[in-house]
Amino acid sequence: MIRERAESGVRVLILLAIGTMAGAAAFTHVHDLTVAHGQPDWIGWANAVAVELMAIYLGLEIRARRRTGRPVGLVGVLLIAFALLSLAAQVAEAEPSVWGWVVAAVPSLAFLALVKVVLSSTPAAAPPAPEPDQPQDDWYDEPQPVEPAPPAPVMPPASAAVLPPIGVVQHNRPQVVGIIR
Repeated sequence: MIRERAESGVRVLILLAIGTMAGAAAFTHVHDLTVAHGQPDWIGWANAVAVELMAIYLGLEIRARRRTGRPVGLVGVLLIAFALLSLAAQVAEAEPSVWGWVVAAVPSLAFLALVKVVLSSTPAAAPPAPEPDQPQDDWYDEPQPVEPAPPAPVMPPASAAVLPPIGVVQHNRPQVVGIIR
């Protein structure tokens, strides 16, 4: 138990360290590229925040949607688009050589790898939610006497076709229409 907590803590620290460093490099590259192309300094930082935090948000949104069984297609496409935008900014700021591009791409690639690892891990299973309004056990201990039903009409009206025949409903127990137990 202690070993698992220590390993988990170390994993979180590594995740935070890599995420922080990759984010700082990516923020800087997006900012510098924006400023180099004629935008004011504050817009450079606004672009950096928008690109990098949007990618983080989308990663978290994918995880939340998977937990609830909702589709993740569009959110996944947006995540890839923002990650590629960050990668493009980093490569554009690099020395124009293969090694310059590889070294500049490391923060975005590290971020993508972390997102993939975090999103592919299965979240801890939540305890099953109790079923609402479960009947009490004593409701089924012994059947209640029911008065005999009068003869049912040969052809009931269409509106009455979904109702139980007269006399079947027990007035001392709640009824749920359409559920057979």
